[in-house]
Amino acid sequence: MIVGETVKLYEKTQTGTDEYGESIYSESPIEVNDVLIQPTTSEQNVNNMSLYGKMAAYTLSIPKGDEHSWEDTTVEFYGRRWRTFGIPIQYTDANTPLRWNKEVKVERYE
Repeated sequence: MIVGETVKLYEKTQTGTDEYGESIYSESPIEVNDVLIQPTTSEQNVNNMSLYGKMAAYTLSIPKGDEHSWEDTTVEFYGRRWRTFGIPIQYTDANTPLRWNKEVKVERYE
């Protein structure tokens, strides 16, 4: 049986704008249950460096039905903070036999 873990996702909320008209955000932690955490392979990291100039430490598989924004945000697991990068990859629910249908890459943030 595959068991996911609880991850803290720091959801951004716009709280205003600065004197230059740029948005100001606050972050609130939200627990997301049943997330799979997988280390990336060296081959995947070669591709990530070519595409994004970043090295992923882990790939997170997000459960079906999750509506949170995972793009360019902070997550916390294993007692450390990580930053998502790239566009999350979403698969069609009907063609995904397990409980997870979205993947996002994370790099070390601290």
